Amino acid sequence: VMRLTKPTLFTNIPVTCEERDLPGNLFNQLMKDDPSTVKGAETLMLGEMLTLPQNFGNIFLGETFSSYISVHNDSNQVVKDILVKADLQTSSQRLNLSASSAAVAELKPDCCIDDVIHHEVKEIGTHILVCAVSYTTQTGEKMYFRKFFKFQVLKPLDVKTKFYNAETDEVFLEAQIQNITTSPMFMEKVSLEPSMMYNVAELNTVNTAGESESTFGARTYLQPMDTRQYLYCLKPKQEFAEKAGVIKGVTVIGKLDIVWKTNLGERGRLQTSQLQRMAPGYGDVRLSLETIPDTVNLEEPFDITCKITNCSERTMDLVLEMCNTNSIHWCGVSGRQLGKLHPSSSLHLALTLLSSVQGLQSVSGLRLTDTFLKRTYEYDDIAQVCVVSSEVKQ
Repeated sequence: VMRLTKPTLFTNIPVTCEERDLPGNLFNQLMKDDPSTVKGAETLMLGEMLTLPQNFGNIFLGETFSSYISVHNDSNQVVKDILVKADLQTSSQRLNLSASSAAVAELKPDCCIDDVIHHEVKEIGTHILVCAVSYTTQTGEKMYFRKFFKFQVLKPLDVKTKFYNAETDEVFLEAQIQNITTSPMFMEKVSLEPSMMYNVAELNTVNTAGESESTFGARTYLQPMDTRQYLYCLKPKQEFAEKAGVIKGVTVIGKLDIVWKTNLGERGRLQTSQLQRMAPGYGDVRLSLETIPDTVNLEEPFDITCKITNCSERTMDLVLEMCNTNSIHWCGVSGRQLGKLHPSSSLHLALTLLSSVQGLQSVSGLRLTDTFLKRTYEYDDIAQVCVVSSEVKQ
């Protein structure tokens, strides 16, 4: 059995000396005449020739394991009904990798049966390639033998994820991908496949002169032990965004699909399990801001729009109260009835405020009271606005 891998570039150890030394220019001339060296750069260790694999090498999760199996008849007799079977034993299952399950009628002396097997590695840990051969001798005796080839499957990437829940039901996913192998990787694709309730937008490109460019530059190589951060924004689909209770309980976001290439184009692919976040706790009543200006003038009214959502499983009868703070003053009638709000339904409120203090001010002082249960919900620091003077007096 021989593992089939891509060849590697030939490396040599340059031996040179100065002209005043005893060998003179002999070593330099030998390096120039050596066909394995690069012309004009003979002292570089890396050559232009390719060498066949000299050992088994490392096999990583997500790569394709390929092996060449050869059964050779070393005897001087013809054997019959030869059946070659190759199984791959992992910690959880046994897989049959044989290309054909049919027996070969006969095998003459010094002849062989060749087979090439392929398997995409999907488990980490010890793998055992079990090659079993059964045949019948000329005397009619049935013979059988097995050989075992053990190898370890290593982890190529370390993936860490962080979730950020925005007030607008958007979810930001930060994925940190680290190359934990000993060779550089070419990151061909890193994408997020969202769950059925979300649409995803990749935030890993910037628009430069009308063209989209990767934030990692033109060359997407990931050196050993280097880490790269990918950012994605998930927005709930319209049919689910209107159902506050549904989005509130959604924890499954999607899964990452990572494709890379290593030495001479060997391809690997990993797909994570379903990523899950901690569902945000909105309580019974959720208040979010739909519109608010960034900058307002001092002592001039400005408008904001609030969205109130009933996240409970019962109907509420809400009363709105507005409490002034030292810097923010509400314009309007406090204690007004908002009416009944059914479960998972929302209403929009247009409110007017003014600020008496310059600087970055916090919008606070909203109170919602459910008259059914006599329960009050307080909302402070729901947003910030920058208050500037409308005119400069001489």
